[in-house]
Amino acid sequence: QVQLVESGGGLVQGGGSLSLSCAASGRTSSNYAMAWFRQAPGKEREFVAIISRSGASTYSVDSVKGRFPISRDNAKNTVYLQMNSLKPEDTAVYYCAARPVFQIYYTPSEYPYWGQGTQVTVSS
Repeated sequence: QVQLVESGGGLVQGGGSLSLSCAASGRTSSNYAMAWFRQAPGKEREFVAIISRSGASTYSVDSVKGRFPISRDNAKNTVYLQMNSLKPEDTAVYYCAARPVFQIYYTPSEYPYWGQGTQVTVSS
């Protein structure tokens, strides 16, 4: 098993940047593909991006492509989501998730492991 802890959320003005981190413990994170999801109030949890175990492959949804690069440092057991050009509609709780194999699943139930989430609020 792997335990995930997100950090880096906060309040930022529109157009600003935030960097989210997800620290893994237990089994090393390099055994897992890592993803970011987000959930806005009253909405379903939404897939944002995923990165392969080595970091060689990434995928993100169109709404964040080019703005939210995902990366990882396996030596630090940490995955990052650099959030640039933030918009008010990016406001949500952001969750880190893990699955054993790099496959692009938008469905949260395909990810066995989850962090507790970190709040990101973007003001207009």
